[in-house]
Amino acid sequence: MKIALLCRNANLYSHKRLVEAAEARGHEIDVIDHLRCYINITSHRPSVRYRGETLPIYDAVIPRIGASVTFYGTAVLRQFEVMGVYPVNESVAITRSRDKLRSMQLLARKGIGLPVTIFAHQTSRADEILEMIGGAPVIIKLLEGTQGIGVVLGETQKAAESIIQAFGGVNTNILVQEFIKEAGGEDIRCIVIGDKVIASMKRKGKEGDFRSNLHRGGTATKVKITPQERSTAVSAAKAMGLNFCGVDLLRANHGPVVIEVNSSPGLEGVENATGLDVAGQVIDFIVKNAKPGKTKTRGQG
Repeated sequence: MKIALLCRNANLYSHKRLVEAAEARGHEIDVIDHLRCYINITSHRPSVRYRGETLPIYDAVIPRIGASVTFYGTAVLRQFEVMGVYPVNESVAITRSRDKLRSMQLLARKGIGLPVTIFAHQTSRADEILEMIGGAPVIIKLLEGTQGIGVVLGETQKAAESIIQAFGGVNTNILVQEFIKEAGGEDIRCIVIGDKVIASMKRKGKEGDFRSNLHRGGTATKVKITPQERSTAVSAAKAMGLNFCGVDLLRANHGPVVIEVNSSPGLEGVENATGLDVAGQVIDFIVKNAKPGKTKTRGQG
């Protein structure tokens, strides 16, 4: 097969592993910086140009689009979809997952467990927001934040009110969520491919940090998940329309709750923690499922 890998940095662990896995299975894979692509929007001969040449028609494309360039990256991916190239994750699904509010609304509509969450813009009534959520402590998130950036813990009522009002002062949208104390600063990252959880790890934040992101100094270990956690992760991936993703869960007293669905999960932490060949399973999924024009939206969304 001929595969395109859309990414900014070919030297990242995840991207090198995907290239290695594809080549080990006898496939040809090209690494393409999507920000350096031009797209020719023509009804009869749509094409993508890269480094002065028109790209060939690939059998499949693996999008690894950074959050900061979602708009342009998904536009390029959508062009591949219009050309009939099979995407591991479709542009519409990636856009859904990157919008924290939209993704939570979609998860809620499917009855998937979530922390109690309030969306707000006008935050002069911080006390009312906290009353709706059941009081402090609460997690306050910027809609645009990634990798734990723009996520703050309001430990007391007064501290939470001050943080909410401060965010209101910079004219931004925020999410305020209940703090799942029983999770103990740990979450579970489930890697979903197709309709299966193929790997899972427990992530714990560094001492004194409630955020468990590995980028922020957290640690990861292999974990055995429950059937309910497995079902929740798969349902969350399906709600987003993602074939390959990381679903982050917290273990709450009333069952697993989803805090994020990541359309470009890193592979280093989970492969090191579990010893599994996640990259190889992504390539195997492509081989099994890739067909020309096989997208739900055909670039329409």
